Amino acid sequence: MAMTRHFCFREGFIFNSLDGLVPQDHLVRKLDTCIDWDFIYPYVADLYSPVGRPSIDPVILFKMLCINILFGFNSMRRTCRECDMNVAYRWFLGIPFEEKVPNYSTWSQNYIRRYHDSSIFETIFDHVLDQLQAHRLLDLTTVFGDSTPQKASANKNKYQDVEVDVVRKAYEFELLKEINEDRREHGKKPLKQVSDVEYQFDEQTGEEIEVEVKETRHIKQSKTDPECGLFHKGEKEKCYAYSHQTFCERHGFVVAFKTVPGNIHDSVSFFDVYHPLFAKFGKEIRNMALDAGYITPAICRAVLKDDIRLYIPYKRPMTKKGFFRKYEYVYDEEYDCYVCPNIKILEYSTTNRNGYKEYKSNPEDCRDCPFLSKCTQSRNHQKTIARHIWEEYKEETFWLRE
Repeated sequence: MAMTRHFCFREGFIFNSLDGLVPQDHLVRKLDTCIDWDFIYPYVADLYSPVGRPSIDPVILFKMLCINILFGFNSMRRTCRECDMNVAYRWFLGIPFEEKVPNYSTWSQNYIRRYHDSSIFETIFDHVLDQLQAHRLLDLTTVFGDSTPQKASANKNKYQDVEVDVVRKAYEFELLKEINEDRREHGKKPLKQVSDVEYQFDEQTGEEIEVEVKETRHIKQSKTDPECGLFHKGEKEKCYAYSHQTFCERHGFVVAFKTVPGNIHDSVSFFDVYHPLFAKFGKEIRNMALDAGYITPAICRAVLKDDIRLYIPYKRPMTKKGFFRKYEYVYDEEYDCYVCPNIKILEYSTTNRNGYKEYKSNPEDCRDCPFLSKCTQSRNHQKTIARHIWEEYKEETFWLRE
């Protein structure tokens, strides 16, 4: 076969329509067929002025965001360039070749000025979920929850030490109430409610005035992105990141989400997602599968009290090598005490503010115990075991072993 040299022709005209150039099996065609994008207009109407020059079509801006996510560009700047060059993306946006695609600056300014402080993204998300549910595409019998860290665009060495308020846990008041009930049953004084107000003497008026008091802590806040948090878990590199708390159903559809700073633990941000999820779909949810990081008494209690079966992977006890593990000490529910491997009693001592009941052994029994070296290293030869007042909820969960 003779060699043929192709003539490079780059200035020709294409006599065809956009529709004719896009393959019939392209993903953008499926998107355009499945979703009627006009539903966005009523939701964003209040964000635009009734007078002034014409704006960029809001549907185009949201379609560009879909292209950015679905095709994995991870950059709106690159997405704008791809939309300008790709025929399929232009067809999806409805922009012919003779018109310009919105550039990155146009898209970002629209986001900052109109959508950044609005709830439009959550509104669109809820609308799509409602459509999925109306067409019976969601199977909410079992939902799966976990969080995914996403590295922020921030240098971990550029930070400032700031003092921030400690956010109270959603269940803190209810926990204290049950702590005090437990303390009364054991003949101990109830603990005082931690108040956000204290009284101070005003020298000018000679009267006591209320002063707001909040618990604070110091954190390393990024100078580049103050909203992210310093994330560090296991062997992963310490970095500034965000954490995406997500719940999905059996087919993989996300049904609830929340983005929080990376320094917030999964078990804390869980409630911000779970309560709205249960309020919307609680009647349909029968099972919930969570990662091992969510195995806390408060989470187990919240889920099980809503009549949902909870499945969590088994987590090996964090016990020092060579020592007895906690499950080797038997809890006697009737007498409210623990029995050690040497058949000695650990009696109730107190219930602390964190909700843990403390059980302590008799030092005289432990002093000459043959298992002392495997039990405790305390100087007074006394073994202490902590049991949360909601521990029974953890024991009712279903453990999944690998």
